[in-house]
Amino acid sequence: MKDNKKHKKAEYGILITGLIILLAAACIIALCAGQYSVSVPEVIKILASRFVNVTKTWSNTAEGVVFTLRLPRIIGAVLVGSALSLSGAAYQGVFKNPLVAPDLLGVSSGACVGASVAILLHLNSFGVQAMAFVAGILAVGLTLFPRLIKNTNMTMLVLSGIIVKGIMDSVMGIIKYVADPETELQSITYWQLGSLTKVLPKDLFTVGPVIVAASVIIFLLRWRINILSLGDREAKTLGVSVTVVRNFIIICATLLTASAVCISGTIGWIGLVIPHFARMLTGPDNTKVIPAS
Repeated sequence: MKDNKKHKKAEYGILITGLIILLAAACIIALCAGQYSVSVPEVIKILASRFVNVTKTWSNTAEGVVFTLRLPRIIGAVLVGSALSLSGAAYQGVFKNPLVAPDLLGVSSGACVGASVAILLHLNSFGVQAMAFVAGILAVGLTLFPRLIKNTNMTMLVLSGIIVKGIMDSVMGIIKYVADPETELQSITYWQLGSLTKVLPKDLFTVGPVIVAASVIIFLLRWRINILSLGDREAKTLGVSVTVVRNFIIICATLLTASAVCISGTIGWIGLVIPHFARMLTGPDNTKVIPAS
């Protein structure tokens, strides 16, 4: 039995290591590929030059492309992808529903409404991100409001999320109708489609710490998601404060989704599909699914 457990741990360690190597390789390829191509050795030297003394054999253009354009977008892609997939895995575990996505509670729709209002008010990029973040949190507050008044079941919470999402989508329709088609409508549509082309280092420094902090909290609570998936009665028997833990995980997952929308706009399917790929590799255990996601 012990040998079997050790073997499974070794397999899981190899799997996580392989995923990390795959992610690193994808980042290096993304730094090299593009209209202005840079070779792999040059990319490695450019990155290493910020930490150690390296003889400069590359052009200033290559360095600018790597550090100014591609690196912020790649870091943004990693943060957004990890935030959405991690929040999706957390939602699916807490709600005990494999079809749950991060926008279940209306986070993405609320954030889009906030960003669109900021665009109509002609705010700068920071104002758009701030409005998107606040509106996403408010949308979740509206979803959780019936549960705070009366301790309803999880089905009612899902229904509240669907209703709030529908309301936010309707508000988006009104905003699009009143927006200037020459300027404002284009920006709003661009935000809804989702993109990483406008990611700047200041965006990463603003939103990145929130994503990292919420991710660490969910990572530390991943074993409690397993207990919650057993059912409320079983979780209470094991000494877990079901309401507190569930709401705390939902808040952290919501922060992840709202922060991701702040960086890139609305990007779908990641939070729904990636956790399933992780389960195909690791099995249903959330202590393994969360890190793999």
